[in-house]
Amino acid sequence: MNSSLARLTEIRRALPLAAAALLVGALLVPVWQITLTAPQYPGQELLIELYAYPRLGGDFAEVQGLNKYAGFYYPDPVFIDPNYPVNEAAIDVPEWLLGPVVFVGLALTGAFVALAPTVRKLKAGLTAQLVGTITVFVGMFAFIQYRLYQAGHSLDPDAPLRGIESFTPPLLGSYEVANISGFAWFGPGGYMTVLAVLLLATAYLARDIEATVSDLPALAVALPGAIRERVTGDESADRERDRDDAESTRETDRDRDVGGGDHVG
Repeated sequence: MNSSLARLTEIRRALPLAAAALLVGALLVPVWQITLTAPQYPGQELLIELYAYPRLGGDFAEVQGLNKYAGFYYPDPVFIDPNYPVNEAAIDVPEWLLGPVVFVGLALTGAFVALAPTVRKLKAGLTAQLVGTITVFVGMFAFIQYRLYQAGHSLDPDAPLRGIESFTPPLLGSYEVANISGFAWFGPGGYMTVLAVLLLATAYLARDIEATVSDLPALAVALPGAIRERVTGDESADRERDRDDAESTRETDRDRDVGGGDHVG
């Protein structure tokens, strides 16, 4: 029992568990947020907070009051009633319900990998989990961006303001619609998710060593030197290889000079 608990202090096992805790915790806070400024609210920024499931926080009611003039509406999760009113012209985003499934599923995978019974299975699990997690989140990122494109290109033609061109709000970055400026970025849950992926990447890099979490500070201090030694070693090997090639060429030339002249029989 003690040996099993001791194994969980290894970097390659402990960090997936920490990543799992972060992914579960990310469900409790907003993963994404948008800050807006508009002439109707001079000297004030409006904040929308979005969770990994159909829920909004912050000043979403005030922002919807601005959005309706342009015919831009919050998405409809279809199968449940969110904490905001849904307009009939809103785009359908039923997959928003799957956010908790994805986060919890990845967290359970991390726990499963950390408890792998053999080192071989642990290494295979770390590789699969890192690749799978990155693939899942890149796919989510791309799909959410597509939904934003849909929303910005499905403006209500009966909206009070006419002549507003279709647009694509970025998932991360700034944008402008009419006289409204917005900036989208990670919320607390988004930062927790990024940190979880970094922990999984660190665990993958440490898959061949039995170092424990207590060794992390020493490894972090030694890392720059190891990288420098690796780079210097590679450069030295290249120089040595060049010298060997040059010496081999000179010897070949000498052999040719000695034995390659014309002979009269």
